[in-house]
Amino acid sequence: MKILWFEVKVLYGIQGTGNGHIVRSREIVSLLKLRGAEVDICLSESHSEIDIGTEIKFKPRGLGFVFGKKGGIDIVSSIKKARPHELFSNVTKLPVEKYDVVVSDFEPVSSWACLIKGKKCVSLSHQTSFASEKTPRPEKVDRLSEAVLKWYAPVSIPLGLHFEKYDSFIETPVIRKQIRDRDRSNKGHYTVYLPSFAPEKIVPHLRNVDVEWHVFSKHTSRKEKKGNVSIFPVEDGTFVDSICACEGVLCNSGFETPSEALFLGKKLFVTPMKGQYEQKCNAAALEKIGAIVEKPVASRLAKKLEKFVNSPSPRAVKYRDNSDDIVDKIFESALGETA
Repeated sequence: MKILWFEVKVLYGIQGTGNGHIVRSREIVSLLKLRGAEVDICLSESHSEIDIGTEIKFKPRGLGFVFGKKGGIDIVSSIKKARPHELFSNVTKLPVEKYDVVVSDFEPVSSWACLIKGKKCVSLSHQTSFASEKTPRPEKVDRLSEAVLKWYAPVSIPLGLHFEKYDSFIETPVIRKQIRDRDRSNKGHYTVYLPSFAPEKIVPHLRNVDVEWHVFSKHTSRKEKKGNVSIFPVEDGTFVDSICACEGVLCNSGFETPSEALFLGKKLFVTPMKGQYEQKCNAAALEKIGAIVEKPVASRLAKKLEKFVNSPSPRAVKYRDNSDDIVDKIFESALGETA
């Protein structure tokens, strides 16, 4: 039985650095509205090419980072954008007390506002899964990075997402309807999404491997073709078309894109973004599942890519559609009611 949310006011905080948080939140927000909830969006530090699909009420400056072009974060640009006094002001001004339910997808302003004002906050994000010691980590655990994951957007009610249900409060990925309802095929090309690399850093490696590559880049605004490599700006529909029809996916070891590749049954080659501990953790989990893990500009990359394209296709991971269950859990945990 689906729980209806008529007259329930929800504040939904979304971390706007990257596309994954927005893709996932768009699915959950649409379901909340279908249940009758009044949903206001708080989107901080938006560097996404994906449309949230609804009006944004609050756009505070949060604690975001800027993608570089050499495989990691642009530290200088990220520091220049950081304004701690403005962040504190936004935290104190955000009216979380006016809402029945607050949800945060790793969004720091809404999370800290709830902590300071004594308001419950449902933390629905991949990062929340790291509140469990059962979630995979690399061999070398980074305690400072663990602290950042814990305190960047503080958790009061955890609802984590990961590739597998590693703990009782962890759910499997929310696969967007554009992917779930799409016919999948194999046209032989490989889809590439490495947002922290400019195309010129990766295209030379790809041209050495004789398959068609579709590279989606934050650093270009028009389509280009260089030999067997087609370069596209990041657009929701074009990316979905490519990944659903590809043979394999080369991407960072984030969460959303690897999850979609696993669901679609595509070969998967992942590389952790430099300086991103969370991605090292994800790489450890994905390697156990069967993905190839490698540094993106390693000297042996060409051999790894050859091995990758010649490897057999895996079975698709049958992630069930858990979106309605997640919406129920948000309601139950925040308001203490059951279906």
